[in-house]
Amino acid sequence: ALGGGLEIALACHARFALEDPALKLGLPEVKLGLLPGGGGTQRLPRMLGIQKSFELLTQGTELRAAEAKSLGLVNDTAASREELLQKSRAWCRANPHPVQPWDKQGFRIPGGDSKSPAIAQLLSIAPSMANAKSHGNYPAINYIMSCLFEGGLLDFDNASQVESRYFVACVMSQESKNMIGTLWHQLNAIKKGRSRPAGIAPRKVAKVAVLGAGMMGAGIAYASAKAGIDVVLLDTTIENADKGKAYSQGLLDKAISRGKSTPAKRDALLAKITPTTSYDDLKGCDLVIEAVFEDREIKAACTQKSEAVIAADAVYASNTSTLPITGLAKASSRPANFIGLHFFSPVDKMPLVEIIVGAQTSQETLARGFDYVLQIGKTPIVVNDSRGFYTSRVFATYLMEGLAMLGEGVHPRSIEVAGTKAGMPMPPLALQDEVSLSLPLHIIEQTNKDLAAEGKPVTEHPGEAVLRTVGATHGRVGKKIGKGFYDYNGKDKTLWPELTKLYPTAAEQPAQQELIDRLMFTQANEAARCYEEKVVRSVADCNIGSIFGWGFAPFQGGALQFINAIGAARFVERSRELAARYGERFTPAAIVVKQAADGGRFEDAA
Repeated sequence: ALGGGLEIALACHARFALEDPALKLGLPEVKLGLLPGGGGTQRLPRMLGIQKSFELLTQGTELRAAEAKSLGLVNDTAASREELLQKSRAWCRANPHPVQPWDKQGFRIPGGDSKSPAIAQLLSIAPSMANAKSHGNYPAINYIMSCLFEGGLLDFDNASQVESRYFVACVMSQESKNMIGTLWHQLNAIKKGRSRPAGIAPRKVAKVAVLGAGMMGAGIAYASAKAGIDVVLLDTTIENADKGKAYSQGLLDKAISRGKSTPAKRDALLAKITPTTSYDDLKGCDLVIEAVFEDREIKAACTQKSEAVIAADAVYASNTSTLPITGLAKASSRPANFIGLHFFSPVDKMPLVEIIVGAQTSQETLARGFDYVLQIGKTPIVVNDSRGFYTSRVFATYLMEGLAMLGEGVHPRSIEVAGTKAGMPMPPLALQDEVSLSLPLHIIEQTNKDLAAEGKPVTEHPGEAVLRTVGATHGRVGKKIGKGFYDYNGKDKTLWPELTKLYPTAAEQPAQQELIDRLMFTQANEAARCYEEKVVRSVADCNIGSIFGWGFAPFQGGALQFINAIGAARFVERSRELAARYGERFTPAAIVVKQAADGGRFEDAA
């Protein structure tokens, strides 16, 4: 009962909910850039009050049955369908002539209407509360507030007309169009298997091996066990393997403390994870996922040891984030069964898995990888093999552009504010600390070696010099050691004071919109190049991958929809302006230049 389904229920005189973990109740329209247009913004506050409705509607909160009952959203809950029907029928018999509360004489909104002191106080701070997270990028939030506070001054019928007017304004906004197109139509197309090879029967994984019990491997083990799959978690020492399993226990204990799981469910899930140091325990696994350090020799050894014991038709996947799959598959005696499954950290929270198809990966292997990703409740995108694939390649441009700005003398605080205002989940310097400075330095070193071996030129991004100075010269490699671009003290962090000494602030600072454009255009251009080079197979995969993979501003609808919304001609014009000031990396992708000339746009065939 989400969205329109709950609005229908709210229009009824009573509601009874089944105590089913799969049941969710809520009005999450704001997550698609919309507001509830079927009376939800008016019935909900007349049941729960304006303040509680403000929280639920602007956050799109989804509730379980017990939570809904405690709030008063449903009259009662039932443990079984039979009990549910009994309680519903009993209520109908006891109330043969029901009347909605707001249709009764003298009705007052719980907690007060918009003129009451408490709600008037809320009204004075609500915009700043809402925009503290949205930064003004989601107009639906403001429309919802208008519905609540204006509707709170009117009778139900007139308040419903207010809702209708704001719904029309909301649904016609560019942000709403962006989000509906991507987070509804394109996302559903992906989940229905648009990128999955046709004609291959679905196949579920019964037993998976995860090689490497670090944070990534432990997360993959948890996600697999949660989906009911038996897991063999292998590491070089049993202490490491046990620690990887303990990661799942920590997540489950936290869920129990929040009332979202039980000790019995925890124990059942943990029983599915078997820590080990022996490759012999991989026998019977139909999928192996390697999640070890980004080193070719280590990965090759894992491949060969695994293939010595697993079945001939088992799928072998690498979780590499940057190393080309075709190259890694050279260590395999079965390259047709070799594929990339790139998870994102933390695995228990990140919804995306990037499936990388190597030069010799079979369609059967791709289909099985796709099915596994859906089986564990993740969203798959399919990309072709290349250096950095899609997500890592484009994500790096955001981080590097922030570093380049710092090197130019842009004040670090201005850089961070621009990233936040752009709608990214974290600003670039703070995000680089989270990722670590040592990892990209290692990737750059490995990439340069590979390019040199292939006889290809090495192009250095201006942000790399900043990375080396802060990360290598000063040893500030990020949050994991308590110092990077920020100093960390527990949960608190402050920008490293020495940054402005290392990179003196320029006398003339660029406008905030200039910084925002640099951060967003560099990502969109690189995404367009990936699509042009057929690294990404579809517009849907490109847009969903950008939002779910590294948090490209959801209100923009994804990296390619960002270009569509601006218009190819204007995008090319602005890109050329940025290229003239900051370098060739902003040169517009050829495919967008062509679109500007012939009026094209990024869209998948129906």
